[in-house]
Amino acid sequence: MGRVRGARRLNRRAPSQSLQSYPNHPIMSESAAPQRRIGALRHLWPFLKPHRTLAVGWLVFLAISSAATLVLPAAVRHMIDQGFRNSSVAAINASFLGLFAVALVLAFATAARYYCITLLGERALADLRARLYAHVIRLDVGFFERSRVGELISRLGSDTEVVQALVGSGISVALRSVVMLLGATAMMIWTSPRLAGLTALVIPAVVLPILIFGRRVQKLSRASQDRLADAAAIANETLNAAPAVKAYAREDIESTRYGRAIANALATARRRIATRGTLTAIVITLFFGAITLVLWAGARDVLEGSLDAGVLAQFVVYAILSAGSLMGLSEVWGDVLRAAGAMERIGELFAERAAITDPPQPVPLPRPVHGALRFEHVAFHYPTRPDAPALADFDLDIRPGETVALVGPSGAGKSTVLALLLRFYDPQRGRITLDGVDLRALTLPELRGAIALVPQETAIFAGTAADNIRFGRQDADDADVHAAARAAEANDFIRALDAGYDSELGERGVRLSGGQRQRIAIARAILRDAPLLLLDEATSALDAQSEAAIQQALERLEKGRTTLVIAHRLATVQRADRIVVMDGGRIVAQGTHDSLLAEGGLYAELARLQFVA
Repeated sequence: MGRVRGARRLNRRAPSQSLQSYPNHPIMSESAAPQRRIGALRHLWPFLKPHRTLAVGWLVFLAISSAATLVLPAAVRHMIDQGFRNSSVAAINASFLGLFAVALVLAFATAARYYCITLLGERALADLRARLYAHVIRLDVGFFERSRVGELISRLGSDTEVVQALVGSGISVALRSVVMLLGATAMMIWTSPRLAGLTALVIPAVVLPILIFGRRVQKLSRASQDRLADAAAIANETLNAAPAVKAYAREDIESTRYGRAIANALATARRRIATRGTLTAIVITLFFGAITLVLWAGARDVLEGSLDAGVLAQFVVYAILSAGSLMGLSEVWGDVLRAAGAMERIGELFAERAAITDPPQPVPLPRPVHGALRFEHVAFHYPTRPDAPALADFDLDIRPGETVALVGPSGAGKSTVLALLLRFYDPQRGRITLDGVDLRALTLPELRGAIALVPQETAIFAGTAADNIRFGRQDADDADVHAAARAAEANDFIRALDAGYDSELGERGVRLSGGQRQRIAIARAILRDAPLLLLDEATSALDAQSEAAIQQALERLEKGRTTLVIAHRLATVQRADRIVVMDGGRIVAQGTHDSLLAEGGLYAELARLQFVA
């Protein structure tokens, strides 16, 4: 709409207020708190809750596999005490058969547990991405003006993948490690209280580094995700402007800029990895050092005859299981912290609230819609420029079926009029009515469903020509699409494409010229068949011959519709019923082309400059 598409970074901190009602989603942003907390992960529950069956299956098979693992040391003790000590072949055979049976149970339970938790993670990730995208796409235009698309894509992609990695494997490893740690600890106490007591003395020495390093790992994890998002934003901006980059020979400059962003992300990742590696090394050293000390004491007890060899072997296996579980916890702790940082970033998006929403008690438009428009002393300034009014005391009455052209120098407020009609923004003062109903009293789908827009910059999607025209009305059949294309003078060039209407137009319409893209936009508006038509420089990308043909199509389209036209080329607005001249957000003159020329003033000056040229 001619507004600044400012690529401003998303605010790193969410609003201080809690997240309001989002359909089926109670996520609350925690990033407003001074300390980022693991508690952000509890917001995963709404995505896990619908898949309770998989969660229950995972817990059942986790219990079975953990129990089978904890039985193994007892089998080892039985084998040593009953088989080796008594030299009994039958006892050894029975022990090994039992050991193999336990292994079979462990293998089946582990496979089933992996299936349940992995599928749970995939489904939760799909739900998270779908709800997050549905929330973001419903935010107002102001949000996208202050956000970078690359960073939004990063949050939809890499951040959700980090969360999925935690749900799909990290939680499983963590809970299994906790169960095994508790189970092995209990069995160590049952096997030898004395040795277990010695082991307990060193637990604080192991836990303390986790607490100290954990907070730093969490901060670095969040910073790492932020730097990756920065790099993604730069890549998105540059690749979307590839022709401009090449035209100005900025390949080396942009490559260097992206390289610096990647280097920053790598440096942050290196610090995170080093911190996490240090934590792992400290935990391994302390725990296995403590276990070695305890086992040395146990070995002396065996030599003195106060402890059986089988008991010591059982204790050793349980100690190894306990150590492995603690190691698993220390390693997965980094994943937990990283996922917590990612969930905070996702929570910031869920915490964003659209300033433009449907009213609590909407008023329906009268049927049929006639298209009478009324601007009543409207004043508006953009949120990014609070001191520069875009419209000031703007007052305009447009009759049903009237074609009104808005002209004036750049920055006069012409595009702002269309933006307010579409309710991309609401005026700070005054009101706008359609058929006597305040726009703010209408639901957004009903308001925008009554409008067809031909923008200055046409958005072409990576689909077929027919799909791009059908963007104007999704339920239109092929005959309607072809008729709209013919009316927009687009049928000939579409037929000339390799597959006609089934031809892929490429990302952002790279296979089309500027004029062809604009004809696609006009075909969309024709197909939409709305009572209110907004034309924002609809023929700016056309040559003189094409423009003449399109003007005829637009004249047919405008019949019976209220039409607002923005055009810098005054030759294209001479057919308008009324021309409104704007300057500095105000109406300075209005009338027909001939009357405005006779009146002199700004319009006459603009006409003189253009027509003389």
